[in-house]
Amino acid sequence: MGFLSEPTHWILILLLVLVLFGGRKLPELGKGLGEGLKGFREGLKGATEPTPPVPPSATPAAPATDKAEMEYVTCSRCGNRFENPMGFKVVDYVCRTCQARG
Repeated sequence: MGFLSEPTHWILILLLVLVLFGGRKLPELGKGLGEGLKGFREGLKGATEPTPPVPPSATPAAPATDKAEMEYVTCSRCGNRFENPMGFKVVDYVCRTCQARG
């Protein structure tokens, strides 16, 4: 027979736990263990369920002014406008001719 098959062994283990942790700490330990198990179960449930897709109407659209600003950039030295094919927003742009002049 195994060590934990006897009821007296279980009583001895419970008494040791009571002595080690005290009567006040046992409810707190039980509450913490229960909350941990609950969180673990919710995590498993969330991992198995697929996330619902976001409808396209719920995503905010970029304002038209941002798109217009990204299509062209203006040289900060000469004021000429140039196409911005990559679409990056540039704060301080200097064209090649102004860079060559120094």
